[in-house]
Amino acid sequence: MADTVDFSVVETTPVQDAKATAHPHLKSLVDAAIACGPLRVAIAYPCDAASLGAAIEAARVGLITPLLIGPTARMQSAAHQGGLDISGIEIVDTADDPRTAAAKAANLCRDGSAAALMKGSLHTDELLGAAVSREAGLRSGSRASHAFVLDVPGVDRPLILTDCVVNIAPGLMEKRDIAQNAIQFAQSIGIVRPRMAILSAVEQINPAIASTLDAAALCKMADRGQITGAVLDGPLGYDNAVSALSARNKGIVSEVAGQPDILLLPNLEAGNMVYKQLVYMAGAECAGLVLGMKVPIILTSRSDSITARITSCALAVLVAERSASQGDSA
Repeated sequence: MADTVDFSVVETTPVQDAKATAHPHLKSLVDAAIACGPLRVAIAYPCDAASLGAAIEAARVGLITPLLIGPTARMQSAAHQGGLDISGIEIVDTADDPRTAAAKAANLCRDGSAAALMKGSLHTDELLGAAVSREAGLRSGSRASHAFVLDVPGVDRPLILTDCVVNIAPGLMEKRDIAQNAIQFAQSIGIVRPRMAILSAVEQINPAIASTLDAAALCKMADRGQITGAVLDGPLGYDNAVSALSARNKGIVSEVAGQPDILLLPNLEAGNMVYKQLVYMAGAECAGLVLGMKVPIILTSRSDSITARITSCALAVLVAERSASQGDSA
């Protein structure tokens, strides 16, 4: 049996006290992913102790079989400095250039040698640039987008936020793809028919606020089958999206308000601020993936805790497992 991750020890943020907070929703996702068996993951340019340590820990608990893509000497030096042992991990040597390593990792995913792509110590745009290139062949018919799963203390379910990372100012059709990607992602982690709240500054349609028009259009697109698999409502303000009391006070009757599984943000600025507020002020822990590609892409940040890194690997396992099962049934 694979080892388990100790979720009682979580990296705290500056505004949290010394008592660490458990995150049971993320633990459940990790447990479900471990049961699926390890996923072969190409890790692009893991040339620091943090990215190497995450790969080693994810492998130790049975989530991934890592494939390290980058300059061998530099990765070995980083492992030595971090007190890590990578002797038993397969390495694909490349020039000491992040873009070269990213391109090689993407090509391995394209060729079926790996089932997911993971960011090492390179910049996000270097990894995504390689992944979306024509040569990589990893683009699908959907626009790429990112989704976080947040485990917020006091909330009885995981909460998905999208898109906080990739799409800066998406238009209506881009939001359609972002919504559909998030719905499929939610289904991958066990939410059969997710409830999606489409956020704006207000809950009434206002032509001066474009996101309220987009929200209304997205709901009608769901009515017409252009978005499937979820219950949508919007526009909703953040307050009445997450609080049933706020929704009642404003006279909102909705299957979604007060109990969303997914929050669709109007743009990257709003999404980035909301997820960071939940992490740094509400004690939430998060993990995430880039969606809408032929393989899941695990994006990690230098500030991510080990819990975030491990759970992001678990999400990739669950997404890949669902994709494989759908392919088998096709």
